[in-house]
Amino acid sequence: MVSIRRLIRGNIRQYGMIIALGGIVVIFEIITGGVLLLPMNITNLIMQTSYIHVMTIGMMLVIITGFVDLSIGSVVAATGALSAVLIIDNGIPVMWGFILILVLGVVIGSFHGFFISVINVPPFITTLSGMLIFRGVCWVILTGQTKGPYPASFQTMSIRYISFMRGGRDYASLIAGAVIIIALVLIELRDRKSKMKYDLHVLPAYLSIAKLAVISLLIGFFAYSLSSYEGIPVILVVIIGLAVVYSFIMKNTILGRHIYSVGGNQTAARLSGINVEKIKFFVFANMGLMSALAGMVVAGRLNAATPGAGNGYELDAIAACYIGGASTSGGIGKIVGGIVGAMVMGVMNNGMSIMGWSTDLQLIIKGFVLLGAVCFDLYAKKKSTIA
Repeated sequence: MVSIRRLIRGNIRQYGMIIALGGIVVIFEIITGGVLLLPMNITNLIMQTSYIHVMTIGMMLVIITGFVDLSIGSVVAATGALSAVLIIDNGIPVMWGFILILVLGVVIGSFHGFFISVINVPPFITTLSGMLIFRGVCWVILTGQTKGPYPASFQTMSIRYISFMRGGRDYASLIAGAVIIIALVLIELRDRKSKMKYDLHVLPAYLSIAKLAVISLLIGFFAYSLSSYEGIPVILVVIIGLAVVYSFIMKNTILGRHIYSVGGNQTAARLSGINVEKIKFFVFANMGLMSALAGMVVAGRLNAATPGAGNGYELDAIAACYIGGASTSGGIGKIVGGIVGAMVMGVMNNGMSIMGWSTDLQLIIKGFVLLGAVCFDLYAKKKSTIA
C-alpha cells in the first residue's frame, strides 16, 4: 500500500490538473449564477470546444516527442476551405469529401514531417512556415469570401445527437453513463488485482473506493444532464473514441513507448535502436490528420468555410496539453490529461463568454493560466527530483 502523501507526490501533475478543473468549474458556476452547468450549456460547451479536444489529442503526441506544431490553426482553415470547394462547389459526396480531406491532412502533416525528419529543419521554423503557407492557401481557395452552406449530412458529426427520447428524457445518455461507470469499475478492479498479484503498489482500498465513487458521481451527473436536453452529441462519441484509441496506442504499443523514449532523450533513443526520424515524421503526419478532422468539425458547426477559421487554435491546443500535465521538455504526458486540459480551456472560454468578458481580457487570463501551468510543471519536476 502507499501513503496519501506519497500518492500525491508521485501524481502531482495528474491530481493538480483535476483539482484545477474542479476549482474553475465551481468558480464559474458561482459567478455565472448557475448557468455554466445547465444541461443546455453543458451540451453547447461540448460542441463549442470539440475542436480543442480533437487537436489536443494530436498535439499531445507532438509535445511528448519534445516539439510543438504552430501550423494547426491554419491547417484547420485550409482543410475547411478545401472541403467547401469539394463538397459545395463540385458536389462530391460527403463521405468521399471526408476521406479526401483526411488524406489531405496526412499529406500536409507529412510535408512538415519531411522537412523536420529528413531535411532537419527545426520544428518551430517548419510549422511557423506552415502556419503562413496554409493560411495563405486558405485565402486563395476562398478568395477571401465565406463559402456555405454545406449539405445537412456534412453537419452530422458537428451538431447532431444520438438520442432515444421518451417522456422528455433521453435514455441513450443514461444507458451510456451506466455502461461507462460499470466499465471503469471493472477496469479498476482488474488493474488492482493485477498489481497485487505482482506485489506492486496499489491504493488503499478506501481511497480506491472513494476515487471510483467520485468519478461515478461525475459521470452520472454528466449523463443525467445530457439526458435532460437533446441526448449524446455525436462529436462527443468521436472524441471519446479517439481518446480511447490513442490512449491505448501510447500505453500499450511499441509505437507509444518509442514516442515517449524520443521525447525523454533522443540520443538514448537513437542508441537503443529507435528510428527517431520515423517517429518525428509520424507525430507530425498524425497532427495533420487531427487538424483536418478538426477543420471539418469547425466547418460543420459553422455550416460554412471562412478565411478566419482556426485563428489562435494552436494556442488553445498547446495550452491544453501543458495544463493537462505534459512536460515542456518532452517525454511526459497522457491523452486523458490532454482531454482534461482541453476541458479547462473550454470551461474558461465558455464561462468568460457567458459573463460577457471582452476578448482582450480573455486572452490575458488564458495567457496567465498557460504561464501558471508551465510554472507548475517546473515545480512538479523539482518535487519529483527531491522525492
